[in-house]
Amino acid sequence: MTHIILPKDVDSKFRFIVVAAQRAKQLQNGAKPRVETRSRKPTRIAMEEALAGAISWEHKDPTTEQQPVEEAEATT
Repeated sequence: MTHIILPKDVDSKFRFIVVAAQRAKQLQNGAKPRVETRSRKPTRIAMEEALAGAISWEHKDPTTEQQPVEEAEATT
């Protein structure tokens, strides 16, 4: 296994793996690769895409996204 140097915008190894795993599922379901690669394995292609910056993601803070039920009903 080779060591991977993560890009600066990735805050943790765990997040990188989660993003790559989600992209690998998309590739397995028929999505086209976004980078040129020699690999045929979806997980390796997804990792290369993430390292190349070919896929984007955003981290949403769950504590700021959720509103209490009373406030949500009052705004609708």
